[in-house]
Amino acid sequence: MKKILLVTIGILTFINTYAQQKEIYMFSYFKNNGQDGLHLAYSLDGLKWTALKGDSSFLRPMVSKDKIMRDPCIIRGADGLFHMVWTDSWTDRGIGYANSKDLTHWSEQVQLPVMEKEPTAQNCWAPEITYDDISKTYMIYWASTIPGRFIQKDTSYEGQKNNHRIYYQTTKDFKTYSDTKLLYDKGFSVIDATIVKDGKRFVMFLKDETKAPVAKNLHIAYSDKLTGPYSKPTEKITGDYWAEGPTTLKIGNKWIVFFDRYREHRYGAITSTDLKNWTDITDQISMPKGIRHGTIFKVTLQELEKLKH
Repeated sequence: MKKILLVTIGILTFINTYAQQKEIYMFSYFKNNGQDGLHLAYSLDGLKWTALKGDSSFLRPMVSKDKIMRDPCIIRGADGLFHMVWTDSWTDRGIGYANSKDLTHWSEQVQLPVMEKEPTAQNCWAPEITYDDISKTYMIYWASTIPGRFIQKDTSYEGQKNNHRIYYQTTKDFKTYSDTKLLYDKGFSVIDATIVKDGKRFVMFLKDETKAPVAKNLHIAYSDKLTGPYSKPTEKITGDYWAEGPTTLKIGNKWIVFFDRYREHRYGAITSTDLKNWTDITDQISMPKGIRHGTIFKVTLQELEKLKH
């Protein structure tokens, strides 16, 4: 009888915790090379993450010659839809796009030809979306190399002569798009930008991809406008390891930055209250096995419950 009572109390406590939490944290990510598509995990506290659907795919990739879905970025739009972009190929000049009402049923996947006017562009990697509630505009941004466009200080990325910069397009409805423009160039190869609004300013977390001398670490840049210009990068915020694919979560006044410590085949995390002084909390997080680069967004309890069934 005592054991049953304790179990009942435990279940009620768990349910009450759910009931008091209006928003649930959701993590979109891929595994291996992204060949099986979109994976999702959820968290109540932003530290312990549980894979949904037995860690199987919610959406299989259908666009590009490679048919992969790496670096999935999902945001909830002002229209109530979940909008997703992803890396659909290692070498294409476009990115994947789809939207959904419930994260289970998705629109037809399309390829956005974001670098079609740059015939020598080598790639479009790690696209993300950020929404500006003032201008009612979405900005889609990604990393591309255009050979010879910028001074090459090193041979970045696995010995290839990739020299990335961050580019962007804007849209209000995901039907018509602006011309592609340069977003971030500070004289070094840069990838994996993610931008969040903090009060009246925009905060960009980015990866310095320089290989010689080796950098491979994360930095921050700031702007008063979503489309820039952004500041020079701060000093690195990550430690003596290679890091990429940052995504952020702010709980109260505490920032948490998650990232892929990819050479170590594990995820890392750091936290700060001022974006200047950072503490490593890698030992406090729990992630699904094999999780790769993704993004954090929020869902309701009702949405989570539907995903669990």
